Amino acid sequence: MTDVKVSPATQASILAEALPYIKRFHGKTIVVKYGGNAMTDVSLQKGFARDVVMLKLVGLNPVVVHGGGPQIEALLKQLNIKSEFIQGMRVTDAATMDVVEMVLGGAVNKDIVTLINQAGGKAVGLTGQDGDLIRAKKLMMPNKDKPNEFIDIGQVGDIESIDPAAIVALQAAGFIPVIAPIGAGAEGESYNINADVVAGKIAEVLKAEKLVLLTNTPGVLDKAGKLLTNITPKDIDDMVADGTLSGGMLPKISSALDAARAGVKSVHIIDGRVEHALLLEILTDQGVGTLIRSK
Repeated sequence: MTDVKVSPATQASILAEALPYIKRFHGKTIVVKYGGNAMTDVSLQKGFARDVVMLKLVGLNPVVVHGGGPQIEALLKQLNIKSEFIQGMRVTDAATMDVVEMVLGGAVNKDIVTLINQAGGKAVGLTGQDGDLIRAKKLMMPNKDKPNEFIDIGQVGDIESIDPAAIVALQAAGFIPVIAPIGAGAEGESYNINADVVAGKIAEVLKAEKLVLLTNTPGVLDKAGKLLTNITPKDIDDMVADGTLSGGMLPKISSALDAARAGVKSVHIIDGRVEHALLLEILTDQGVGTLIRSK
């Protein structure tokens, strides 16, 4: 990360530009899905932590939901546990679930908490098991080749309900919740849940002002590869229907759409590879991704 000298006048103009956004979003909840390069590049990690602290200090209420696919994959390899994916979803047997809990609920969650605390914030790590936050059930995946059949992919979960009491209590006490996407079943069993889905559902339940999904792409692209900066749910429906949107972007888009339709005022799919992407999208006129409006 290079140090760029900015004149006092430029600094003042930047702050002045941010003021209307700070005023508009003061006291509002912003749910951020943190993943991709922003999670593995050291300078981007530190920048993300500072951005989250900045949002908290100017009066917003950030809630962080994180993934950890690359870190899970690395530990599985070390332990000689074979990875298997079906239709893009990780098959999660008991041994794999132990690794998921170690990585997501342990190492990754605590690393993020530590980074935010080092940047001057007060973060607290949670999994969906804490405070009965995420109740889940086994996700049975539809077989794309046999429409009437379902595939059992192990301890992969589907959200049944979310109790936001723990999040609300932490926010009220001035803390920044950092949530790992692990849910608990009726018998206490653990479930691995897609982090985009968890972020979307938490945003819905908290009636968040914004849901921000950090990705490894500039945002939603049209067929020519051009960034679409402002779209509606109907635009997305059209792009899914004509094949413009497919593959790994579909879970993010699906979560974004559900959140927008459930009352989250705006959803942002932004490029986490851009330094300070979070602040650029929320507190400036520029923005760095795609804004999906609820209407």
